[in-house]
Amino acid sequence: MAGSMSTSYAPVPPAAAMPHRKQIRQWLLPLAERATLRPILLLAFDYVLLLAALAGTAFFAGAWAKLACGLAAGFVTGRLFIIGHDACHQSLTPRRRLNHWLGRIAFLPSLTPYSLWEVGHNVVHHGYTNLKGFDFVWAPFTAQEYAALTPVQRVLDRVYRSGWAPGLYYLVEVWWKRMFFPGRRHMPTRRRAFLLDNLLVSAFALAWFAALWLVADSTQQSFATLLLAGFAAPFVSWLSMIGFVVYVHHTHTAVHWHADRAGWSRAQPFVSTTVHLTFPYGIGAVLHHIMEHTAHHVDMTIPLYRLEKAQAKLEEMLPGRIVIQPFSWKWYFGTARKCKLYDFERDCWTDYAGRATSSPAA
Repeated sequence: MAGSMSTSYAPVPPAAAMPHRKQIRQWLLPLAERATLRPILLLAFDYVLLLAALAGTAFFAGAWAKLACGLAAGFVTGRLFIIGHDACHQSLTPRRRLNHWLGRIAFLPSLTPYSLWEVGHNVVHHGYTNLKGFDFVWAPFTAQEYAALTPVQRVLDRVYRSGWAPGLYYLVEVWWKRMFFPGRRHMPTRRRAFLLDNLLVSAFALAWFAALWLVADSTQQSFATLLLAGFAAPFVSWLSMIGFVVYVHHTHTAVHWHADRAGWSRAQPFVSTTVHLTFPYGIGAVLHHIMEHTAHHVDMTIPLYRLEKAQAKLEEMLPGRIVIQPFSWKWYFGTARKCKLYDFERDCWTDYAGRATSSPAA
């Protein structure tokens, strides 16, 4: 079936009009099929990896070995989060209720309240990607907005966009303000599910602390050291990973932000505002293919275990349309240096001095 459908469409020339999203999704339809056993096994495998890494923080005596295990646990937490992210999109398995519970289980180590992530990510971010005033994730200030900030806020923005602190950005601007018992300013809607999910992750955190205390007590280790290696290091590592990932997904000198909703809609934002960041050595697969992000934004029902093929299909059918960026630290810090503020009148990124660092959209 997939083969017959793949031969019924021809690539769209770069100069032709962008096809409607419905037509683009037709190209990917054979890849939207979801399984049940495979994602459950993925979830179980990643939990085994997580428990092994956390066990290493208690088993090894050396501080560096403990820290290494803690950082590894943070990376696996990111892998689990990607599984939960798929479940939250209902793309992990074909069973809606099962997805809800698998998502909550996968989100526990990252202390992510499922229902609040669903609103902030599925509804706001995917509904209004890179639309100023709606999408809040890594939304750039204009020069006027930046000038109106307090001195402390300006320093904080410079730290966030330095390239060195994506985890701090996610911790403060996303997790603390909008996920963990958010105030009415950032989440005016009050839902029972929000409270219950926050209580769930809080109970998990308390159980995590208690387990570390019991291990420290039974092995005559310092509880403070074990807390640092077995909780703080994984959480900081995870924050750095998710902050980096959401930054590079939609920040690029070829990716534009929009202040006008009609112009944003005409720009086909599900394609034009998303970056496919490529890595060598199979790193993309280790990240559960979350970097094949254009395909995910075109069709959120495609499961992570089919995203690689979906992304390849998109790039075959839309040559020259998709932002494909081979990763390097030089590119990353170059992007951080160039993408500070956004000038919506000139439609370009600028540095803090107002100098244009990208070209207007075609």
